[in-house]
Amino acid sequence: MRRLLAVLMFGLVATATAAHKESASLDDALAQGKREHKPVLADFQAVWCYSCYFMASHVLNGKEWNDLTGKVVFYEADADKPDDKAWMEKLDVHFLPTYVLVGPDGEELGRILAERPRTAFYKEVAGILSGDARLSKQKADAAKGSLAAVADVLDTYQLRYQGSEGMAWFETLPSMVRNVSDKDKRVALGRQRLLLLQAKDKKDENGIIDAATRVLAGRIGCDHPYVLDDLIGASKSRQPDARRSLLTPQKAPYEKYLASQVFTGTPACADQRSAVLTAADLDAALGDREGEQAVLRKGIDLSRTKLHGDLRSDRNIADNLRVYLVRAKAGEELDTLEKQLIAAYPEDYVYNYRYGRRLVENGNAAEGLPYLDAAAKKAYGANRITVTLYQVKALRALRRDDEARKRVAQTVVEEGKAFPEQTRKLQESLTSTG
Repeated sequence: MRRLLAVLMFGLVATATAAHKESASLDDALAQGKREHKPVLADFQAVWCYSCYFMASHVLNGKEWNDLTGKVVFYEADADKPDDKAWMEKLDVHFLPTYVLVGPDGEELGRILAERPRTAFYKEVAGILSGDARLSKQKADAAKGSLAAVADVLDTYQLRYQGSEGMAWFETLPSMVRNVSDKDKRVALGRQRLLLLQAKDKKDENGIIDAATRVLAGRIGCDHPYVLDDLIGASKSRQPDARRSLLTPQKAPYEKYLASQVFTGTPACADQRSAVLTAADLDAALGDREGEQAVLRKGIDLSRTKLHGDLRSDRNIADNLRVYLVRAKAGEELDTLEKQLIAAYPEDYVYNYRYGRRLVENGNAAEGLPYLDAAAKKAYGANRITVTLYQVKALRALRRDDEARKRVAQTVVEEGKAFPEQTRKLQESLTSTG
């Protein structure tokens, strides 16, 4: 899925939430919640997550946010810090942002994945905090025959990326419940989404294709781009004619989705970027190069219109514009924009990093290195290792291997203990030929 942690685009989280952080760690927040009999709201985010700074600047502020943080213990978890990264693994957090609510007794109350429009986010949080979303209660109601509860539990497993666990739970239900469950559209769709997760875990392309096609036939709202992205990816090994036959039926409904949910004055779905990129990928898979460029240009033009020439007016839209230009291979426009972004956000490492990395990858190591050096002064944690990796690439291309070794040694001292796997790859970069 395009927004999985491994492939998330770089960006900056706004600092709107910082004032609400009450604890030094999630462990401290959970202890405070237990003492004060309050739920804990853990916001898993990172400085490179464009969806996260959409939420920080558009949703996690104002009266609703102030009211919410008065009812919970809020903790802002940083995916690039070792302790918070460990909690992500413990809680099975795969998306950024993910909002996990934990009760005073330590039981997870519910979670929200990815960005949401303002009204949708606070409505979902209110539902979770009301107690109606507690998994243990839902399971008990499901066993008594509530198909609404069955669907809720299946949705919870889907949010947690637990396809096999969810299907195994479903098999524990009384046969009288299971036998009638597929007559309920929400339950049938929930099961298919878990089957899709299982197929993805097994890298079963045929299973992904079958489940994704069935899910896309249901009402999945703003998840449409992600499931279609799964289908496009799984179909790559098919012969061209077979692939076109499989994907062509998706074209019309997806264009309708774009028209009603994305290319509008007030989009109903917060993640416009994934929607546009998936549309471009669909056109590319169908061999429609003109359509691919047209939808990217539509995204580019709409982004520029909304920015009104001010990149600081909306960081999320500005970064969407950058990504559309990357995907469209609009080199000159991208060069201009990235330099403007560096000037617009001087406090951040990420735009210097992006521009320097692109220059190095295009064979301009001497030009790219100063931008990477500027980024390294502001990067930290796992970010610092990533920046150093490209500094090494640039220095080795310039035959300055001694400097490359010094950069690696310094970064290993500062960050290596916390990120052993990334550190190993960094050290290997000193001798690799790639």
